[in-house]
Amino acid sequence: MDLKQELKESLIAQLNLEEVTPEDIKDDAPLFGEGLGLDSIDALEIIVLLDNNYKLKIGNPEEAKDIFYSINTLAKYIEENRA
Repeated sequence: MDLKQELKESLIAQLNLEEVTPEDIKDDAPLFGEGLGLDSIDALEIIVLLDNNYKLKIGNPEEAKDIFYSINTLAKYIEENRA
């Protein structure tokens, strides 16, 4: 399975997005605000997901905003930092 598809499915499961399918999440659409509508609690859940699934820790909360912008930016971060 491709990383972006895996991320979409993981986000849906981790955040209990029952009304959302992977097809609903556009790769370049914002995950927060007007995009998927996630909030700061969801951001904490994404941090846990990155740690559990990919053994990645976000050190700087300011970085998280850019990393969590979209599926594309999340996938890029994982690819660049995965062991």
